[in-house]
Amino acid sequence: MIQLQNIINGESMDAAASLPFFDPATGQQIGTAPDSDAAAVDSAFQAAAAAFKSYKRTTPGTRQSLLLQLADLIEANVDRLLEAEVACTGKPSALTKELEILRGADQLRFFAGACRVVSGTAQTEYVEGFSSTIRREPLGVVAQITPWNYPFMMAMWKIGPALAAGNTLVLKPADTTPWSTVVLGELAQQVYPAGVVNVVCGGREAGAAMVEHDIPEMVSITGSTRAGAQVMSAAAKTLKDVHLELGGKAPAVVFADVDIQRTASEIALAAFFNAGQDCTAVTRVLVHQDIHAEFAAALADAASALKVGEDLGPLNSAAQLERVEGFLSRLPANARVLSGGKRTGTGYFFEPTVIDGVFQTDEVVCDEIFGPVLTVQPFATEDEAIELANGTKYALASSVWSENHGVVTRVSMELDFGAVWINCHQVIPAEAPHGGFKHSGTGKDLSVYGLEDYTRIKSVTTSHR
Repeated sequence: MIQLQNIINGESMDAAASLPFFDPATGQQIGTAPDSDAAAVDSAFQAAAAAFKSYKRTTPGTRQSLLLQLADLIEANVDRLLEAEVACTGKPSALTKELEILRGADQLRFFAGACRVVSGTAQTEYVEGFSSTIRREPLGVVAQITPWNYPFMMAMWKIGPALAAGNTLVLKPADTTPWSTVVLGELAQQVYPAGVVNVVCGGREAGAAMVEHDIPEMVSITGSTRAGAQVMSAAAKTLKDVHLELGGKAPAVVFADVDIQRTASEIALAAFFNAGQDCTAVTRVLVHQDIHAEFAAALADAASALKVGEDLGPLNSAAQLERVEGFLSRLPANARVLSGGKRTGTGYFFEPTVIDGVFQTDEVVCDEIFGPVLTVQPFATEDEAIELANGTKYALASSVWSENHGVVTRVSMELDFGAVWINCHQVIPAEAPHGGFKHSGTGKDLSVYGLEDYTRIKSVTTSHR
């Protein structure tokens, strides 16, 4: 039974209470983590504030070196991190190692380079007798809260730009997936001065204490739209900046000239990877009416060919399984389940599911399910496809599939989403900004734009006298 501890001011620390966490592949408890209270959260923020006084003065070269050292440590401890990540998520080991743990190290290396080439303006004389310059400075202490679908990789997305910009931080993992984040925190103590990287575990009380605390200048959260709205409301009381990467309901717009089998296979992978627990996963396929029936059948075949437990892991928790089952139990009479649709095996596994016959106003089309469920709708014209695709409160990710250059160019311009992929889906290099509009949040992860989000702008004017 694993017993995790908080990491505050460079030391491992217990809390007065603890929370269990489970292996979703078996449903069995595998450990406990601290259920931090407001006092523990305050200790972490006090440590981060003290460390910021000196860390903010480090040069970009120093911050680069520290990030590169941490990336090297991650690679050296990949098996330890992988064990922790798979134990809490049930994900396939090989994919998790390559696409999450090792990619996370690469993302740190990107920010290590980016922090040395931050854009800015040269010193200029806008007014005679005065020189003006712009400083890009770290925000200060940052509160960061990560989700349970990609615990380790989302921690990389959070700490990379924050540390590169010169901030210190307090990081809280989801209460169901704390293990890999605590291991990351332990590795960070080998590189960073005490108090720069702090990790506190816990549930809602710990999260609320982080958002409401007076010290942090920003709260950054990846999670549901509901959670993001609560954070934004609470942060308003102390006028904190908020950085929100929230829900999605990504459409894939498929035109009649595609290779049906290849496109259906690629979309199925983009829909069911990580058991559909991905805010950018394809959840709605909008397909031209001329190939609607054939394409829906091809999607069902591609879904059925995926092996539960090998190609996709379980849902993260009993609560998430119940949520997904609830959507299926409430399907309207017009909906037709073409494949999947039920729980399978032990643990929290759910079959990859394709549903046809749905309407734009159906719950399964409108609301984020966060599970391996894909809906199919036909369209007749390009304008109708765009209207259906944009007919959602979410605006994170989308894709368009066609061999016609004019079609994909026009549609990509009209799709109201932060990311648009053409004849592909979920290609997310560290250099590309990731973030949406509307109910999908504010700010960007990854890229130089993600780094800039963790900075503030100061104007400095000097008299020539």
